Parts: sequence; C-alpha cells; structure tokens
Amino acid sequence: MIVVGLTGSIAMGKSEAAKMFAAEGVPVFDSDAEVHRMYGKDGDAVTAIQKLYPEAIVDNAVDRSRLSKIVLDDPVSLGRLEAIVHPLINCAQTAFLAKCSRRGDAIAILDVPLLFETGKDADVDKIVVVSAPPAIQRTRALARPGMTEKKYEQILSRQFPDSEKRRRADFIVDTSGDLIHTRAQVAKIVASLKKITESQK
Repeated sequence: MIVVGLTGSIAMGKSEAAKMFAAEGVPVFDSDAEVHRMYGKDGDAVTAIQKLYPEAIVDNAVDRSRLSKIVLDDPVSLGRLEAIVHPLINCAQTAFLAKCSRRGDAIAILDVPLLFETGKDADVDKIVVVSAPPAIQRTRALARPGMTEKKYEQILSRQFPDSEKRRRADFIVDTSGDLIHTRAQVAKIVASLKKITESQK
C-alpha cells in the first residue's frame, strides 16, 4: 500500500482536492475533521485542553474561536496545544492506515495541513502538494469568515513557503483554474499512483 501525504498552505484548495481523491475511490484521512471531532462535546482533546486553557471550553467542548485568540500570538501556548493534539492525530492516522491495509487498499491518503512542519513527510511514501498563485491564495483566505490580514499573515508565518512545498512534492495539484481542471489533475495522479502499486506487485 502506498501512503500519500496530501498537503498545502492555507486557502490553496486542499480540502476540495481531498474530496476529489475520495471521489476517485481513494480512502482519505481528514486531519482537520479529526481535530473538529476531538474538540467537540466530550471529545478526546477536551479534558487536556481544559486543564491548560479552561476559558476555551464551553459546554464541555472546545470553542475554536476562543482557543485561537489564546494561542495565535503565543508560540509557547501553541506548542502546548500541539503537544496535546498531534499525538492524538497520529494515533487516529495509524488506526486509519491499519484499516486500509486490512481492506487491501492499494493507496491511502493522509490529508495533513502541516505535513512538512510536523515532520510527517518522513512517514509517507509520496507527497501531493496543492498550490495556487499567492494572489489567489490571499483572496481566498481573506474571504473566509473571521479572517483578517493579521491572522492570515500569522498563519502563513507558521507554514513552510509554498515554493518549498512544491520543491519537495512528488505531485502538484494547481488549483488556480476551474474545478474541472483540478479534477483532471487529481485523476491523473491517481492513475500514476495505481501504476506504481501495480509495478510493486
């Protein structure tokens, strides 16, 4: 089984690309969705986060807006939060890959926003980077509810430059065009990955 890391900086279109890979029949682990689940009512991360940041907990769930205000300007607080979340995500990813292996899946995708930043790139066989020109990225990001220039720049500062991600990629999905163009690229990548798995048999 080929384990593929799918990544991309903020507002590059990674989530949409992930849906397209899933539509091609490839199982995808959504790290963001797993974090949402862990932050939800009685989620796996709630108790540990409550001990550090009780003000971020509402109705036994993590209020992401409150938590963001606590950690966004404080690298130490962010590091403490990541020390809670990342091991939980890793466990969920391991369980996902084990399930894929038992099913006999040829390809499994880990959708990980901070693939390079967390060193997770060392744990995958191939890397797909979703990318778009900076102007398109900025426009998309600032159109999101609650996003500001300051918040956008802070998020960017914690992510590897897009140029570096592209350099390290085995495949690149350019989302600057329409969805049809993006979907065609995804289909081509899946075909290439299937050829690799066939050659390994």
